[in-house]
Amino acid sequence: MINIKNLHARIGEREILKGFNLEVKKGEIHAIMGPNGTGKSTLASVIAGKNQYEVTEGSIEFDGQDLLEMEADERARAGVFLAFQYPIEIPGVSTTNFMKAAINEKRKSQGLEPMPAKEFLERMKEKMALVEIDKAFMSRSLNEGFSGGEKKRNEIFQMAMLEPKLAILDETDSGLDIDALRIVSNGVNKLRNSENAFIVITHYQRLLDYIVPDFVHVMYDGRIVKTGGKELALELEEKGYDWVKELV
Repeated sequence: MINIKNLHARIGEREILKGFNLEVKKGEIHAIMGPNGTGKSTLASVIAGKNQYEVTEGSIEFDGQDLLEMEADERARAGVFLAFQYPIEIPGVSTTNFMKAAINEKRKSQGLEPMPAKEFLERMKEKMALVEIDKAFMSRSLNEGFSGGEKKRNEIFQMAMLEPKLAILDETDSGLDIDALRIVSNGVNKLRNSENAFIVITHYQRLLDYIVPDFVHVMYDGRIVKTGGKELALELEEKGYDWVKELV
């Protein structure tokens, strides 16, 4: 699915990723944990194609393609989805119209006609139920006036509608109460299948009680320093991150 080798990236003169390596196969969920400032969100942004980061070395192969040669919109159409830590608001654009445009743009890149209105509405109804979103939200401007939990739920709804090959959840659990966390996690678990993959970036073990990863990676100073199973997240919860410095 995605293979990242010796990735180095910086913003301005500051190097953030310092030889990052990761391989994620179809059907897998990988959790990346680590303290603030270690490069987790930078990694998500680089994969998604945010242009403020400069890749100075290394490679990212996604589904047989050189991801670094693709623009951000091309990556999205190819099946990369990033759920933001802080979802943006787009005043004047309803969630329904936003999703219709996004889906039809993806279909256009695949040589398909726009999705028929009936099929689109049926898909919306199905995915709204998945993440327990009230239909009233669909006519409101995208994320405008939404609570933090509603914004995160809307992100998972968008992911469900677009059906990406690779979904990156960048601290999706940030600011969520227990009920919202359960709903968001349930949506992810129902979307998981043998043909897609997830990278879950989080500080806390609690998310991994709901979304059980195949692998947990500890990231420190711009690279992965330890990999294990779900029990590694429990160890981090118990010990904190200070001991990770000894692994560098």
